[in-house]
Amino acid sequence: MNDALLTLRDVHVRFPAKRNWRGNVVEQVHALNGLDLTVNDGETLGVVGESGCGKSTLSQVLMGMLAPSQGECVRARAPGSWLANGMQMVFQDPLSSLDPRLPVWRTITEPVWLQGHGSETERRELACELATLVGIRHEYLDRLPHAFSGGQRQRIAIARALSAQPDIILLDEPTSALDISVQAQILNLLVMLQRQRKLTYVLISHNISVIRHMSDRVAVMYLGQIVELGTAHNVLNHPRHPYTRLLLDSVPRLDRPLLQHAGETMKTGELPSNRRLPQGCFFRERCPYASVDCGQPQSLTPLNETDGVRCWRAVAGS
Repeated sequence: MNDALLTLRDVHVRFPAKRNWRGNVVEQVHALNGLDLTVNDGETLGVVGESGCGKSTLSQVLMGMLAPSQGECVRARAPGSWLANGMQMVFQDPLSSLDPRLPVWRTITEPVWLQGHGSETERRELACELATLVGIRHEYLDRLPHAFSGGQRQRIAIARALSAQPDIILLDEPTSALDISVQAQILNLLVMLQRQRKLTYVLISHNISVIRHMSDRVAVMYLGQIVELGTAHNVLNHPRHPYTRLLLDSVPRLDRPLLQHAGETMKTGELPSNRRLPQGCFFRERCPYASVDCGQPQSLTPLNETDGVRCWRAVAGS
């Protein structure tokens, strides 16, 4: 469980946003800003944060689709190619992620086919095995994706991810496009598969309930940085960073009113621009506790063996 499969060290990702008449970049989008993260064998790492915080860019870096502008992404097992990099992804919308022209058995075994492994007969047998595992009947394997419901399509997408025997499966909002009852079925399937096959997940979601149900550890992102990282129990039940507390308090609950922490309200305004990063703590423009000391750069400081926070006030109070 403690063996690192993937480690990100001081990862920055910048995109050109504006060029001058000579074609030189004069303004950049700072999507990730000094991100340190480890994905351990057998765990589910949940990643949360509001829109624009860098979750999608992080997923592209993890998948090897995007090279960091600065820093490094170290894999425990060196990938043979971009097709065999030890990562597979389950997307948010199962319909748009499946080729509408391919029968299901070919969709499930597409990663194996792309890597040139196995005959057609062997791939069909693999498709039958994985279909049974995720709850798809064998006689449906020659059908096209449009013949299936949303939940069935997501099961097909999960089977496709499993076919390549990846080290890590990245789950990008895997239930947000599904009905509530179907969401529970897919989440329980993912939990069952993880236990049976000792899988490792990186789960990206806006849904705190999904993160709470699935995750062993949670990383909270804000403006391209991780502001809090720790066990799911500590981060979700005893948050230390003001942004984490306000993020959790924005989720409606029946047992308490919103913003249960007395005096805590996020300052009005949108997420600061990632073209011109704030000085010091990135959250201080919206933080109810901002002070002069927050003008100094903040680092993700360990609180104990498992947890860390990017806030001098939280560290001083620990």
